[in-house]
Amino acid sequence: MSLLPRSLFSRLTLVLLGGLLVAQLLSFAIHMHDRGELLAQASGMQSAQRIADIVNLLDTLTPAERQKIVRVLAAPPLAVSLDRPLLPPADVESESGARALFFATMLRRYLGNERPLTVAMAVARPGYANKPGPGGGGAGMYAPRRAEEGGESAPPMMRHGGGGGGGGLVFVAQVALRDGTLATFDTRPPQATEHWPYRLLASILLLLVAVIVVSLIAVRWATRPLKTLADAADELGRNINRPPLAEQGPTEVLRAARAFNTMQSRLAGYLRERTQVLAAMSHDLKTPITRLRLRTELLQDEQLRDKFERDLREMEAMVASALDFLRGMDNGEPVRPVDINALLESLQADLRETGGLVTLEGRAAGPYPGRPQALKRCLANLLENAIKYGKSASVVVDDGKDRLQISILDEGPGIPPEHLDRVFEPYYRVEGSRSRDTGGTGLGLAIAKNVVELHGGRIELKNRPEGGLEAVLVLPRGN
Repeated sequence: MSLLPRSLFSRLTLVLLGGLLVAQLLSFAIHMHDRGELLAQASGMQSAQRIADIVNLLDTLTPAERQKIVRVLAAPPLAVSLDRPLLPPADVESESGARALFFATMLRRYLGNERPLTVAMAVARPGYANKPGPGGGGAGMYAPRRAEEGGESAPPMMRHGGGGGGGGLVFVAQVALRDGTLATFDTRPPQATEHWPYRLLASILLLLVAVIVVSLIAVRWATRPLKTLADAADELGRNINRPPLAEQGPTEVLRAARAFNTMQSRLAGYLRERTQVLAAMSHDLKTPITRLRLRTELLQDEQLRDKFERDLREMEAMVASALDFLRGMDNGEPVRPVDINALLESLQADLRETGGLVTLEGRAAGPYPGRPQALKRCLANLLENAIKYGKSASVVVDDGKDRLQISILDEGPGIPPEHLDRVFEPYYRVEGSRSRDTGGTGLGLAIAKNVVELHGGRIELKNRPEGGLEAVLVLPRGN
């Protein structure tokens, strides 16, 4: 079983939305990566600027004043110490890292190249809180990257007060003041840089929703002509003279509509010509039949005259049925509101005069928009069949909002199941239960089916469990 949706609209929508979602996710991933790099650089520049400002300030103060200022300035995310020993050369090599190199470059830019400067990257040891140090800062627990492998040569470095002690990368910078005092700075990017960019997410979500809406409209706009063409082709089977498609829209749609209208016109012309020829032949047969009837009346042999008259009546019935069948194929009769209740009561009265028993059950809620003469022929044929083969007919009307159902039941012998569909074919007969000996022409059910399909409905025959046949007509409302 395929997991793909069945309609073209759903498939196009799935492809567009899937591609759009993948593109947005890739775009978001690239943005987050670039954003992290930019934020890291921006935070490094800010930290370097602040360290440079502190160094310039400490240069102007006495040693005693420096201790007081350091206590004030040593606040997260920056720790300052004036008594830290010089970093070992093994740790200074950490400056070769990209971030450390960038940080050192920023410091030299703000402080100048003539001032001694050392930068290293360290890893914060989690679980240690700030402790006041003798130099006014904090005796922190940072381990340089080389010492992280298990070496003990690196002394503990100052740790900023970032709470209870989360880990992370930290820059350690040592700058010599003008009097030779070594100032050590421990800093790392602020925690705010790790937060999700909610505004960006909202912007991407808004863009995604807007593109989805536009995509749905575009796909619906592109597939609507196909739906219109499919509906027109479906209706063409019921009404060959339906109004032509509007020849408008894009070039491809216009060409398809024009080709469909040309096909419909040719089919309608072919059927019209064939119907006219057959109708003319059936009509012209009435003239020789009438002459034969006159000559039959001149026959002296009464038994022979009865045989001729019986054959002529059968021929007349066949010609009349053929004309009815051909008229049923011609849907030139206009659609108008039909009082189904009055139509059934009229047929009931007509059949009662010829000895037929018809009972009515249920009523139509309102007029049905249909072709009056065609519906009358259809119902008359079904009722006559029911009376002919089942002695009586029961009509049950069930009217709903979207369909009108008329069931005609008889008490006859029924039809073998394998013949239930084929009896709607013109001149098809079921040997045994229903044959030409009963007077039928083989066109009654074909005419009824033509009329029902002309109205966009359906008809089916069912054998009743208690015996007899049930003909069910379902006519759509609003057609």
